[in-house]
Amino acid sequence: MDTGTHLVMGFTLGGLATLSPIVLNDPHLTNSLLLTTIIGSQLPDSDTILKLRNNAKYLKHHRGITHSIPLVVVWTLSLSIIMTLFNHNEHFWYYLFWAFFSVSVHVFVDLFNAYGTQALRPFSKRWIAFGIINTFDPFIFLIHLIGVPFVIFHFRAGPICVLLYIIMIFYYSFRYRQKQMVIKEVHQKLPDVKRVYVSPSIKYTHYHIVASTDTHHYVGKIKKRILTIYDVFKRVPLPIIEDVKVAYKDENVKSFLAFSPVYIWELIGYDEHKELRLIDLRYRTESYYPFVAVVKFDYDHNIISSFTGWIFSEKKLQKKLKVE
Repeated sequence: MDTGTHLVMGFTLGGLATLSPIVLNDPHLTNSLLLTTIIGSQLPDSDTILKLRNNAKYLKHHRGITHSIPLVVVWTLSLSIIMTLFNHNEHFWYYLFWAFFSVSVHVFVDLFNAYGTQALRPFSKRWIAFGIINTFDPFIFLIHLIGVPFVIFHFRAGPICVLLYIIMIFYYSFRYRQKQMVIKEVHQKLPDVKRVYVSPSIKYTHYHIVASTDTHHYVGKIKKRILTIYDVFKRVPLPIIEDVKVAYKDENVKSFLAFSPVYIWELIGYDEHKELRLIDLRYRTESYYPFVAVVKFDYDHNIISSFTGWIFSEKKLQKKLKVE
């Protein structure tokens, strides 16, 4: 989910804490647990600071190790100990529980969009992405935003927040059924499909899809249960040539390949250099595929520059690849 949604969920998780009579009757504990759930709901996204270094590091680690089992433990213990110390060593178990709950809910809800997380690390580095909810879902944001004033003004916060989470559970179930209908529709229209990648849009009736057969990738959109195919790409494995072998060692390419399960490639020759482009098919916007990894080589197979990330024009891409 986006930062704003995690923030308002932090408030409503704090509201749930007031279901305990001990918390409800202690204004100081109520407020400090609210601060705990707000901070806990943001901690796993602290890897955003990696953007300051470079895109490759950010893509490689965002929702990776910071959303893993060991880091959930680290975030929980660190936050609960700090909050306990600031509150005169009282109510440690309350802080421990709500720190753990808020961090875990953050990781859990991030599983449901197309980006996903590596939540099973260290047992598995597989990206888990259910593709049910858009990264920003207006409905989820709105229902939690409604709960914020009840939490701030301590007016029936517990029961109201319980109701909001019950609504959210039903909403997730509804979106899950929608995704299953989308996959069924794709298989009816394209019976040879082996794998369907679904990316929900901000509109709950619109889904971006990539359907893969043994020989082709089909990129399209389902709008109100009507499937439209925009592009068809032949599946061609990357050739085992020197340029590709060198590219596999590049940090940007490694980050892209760790994140992107379905992509095409292009090897383009120019007068003075060559470019290998890897293009993720899941994020088509109009007629452009903005998520890429690009490596620029000279004709002796040396990497001149590389880039991975979101780019929306050829001019900006070449600017990123330009060597100062």
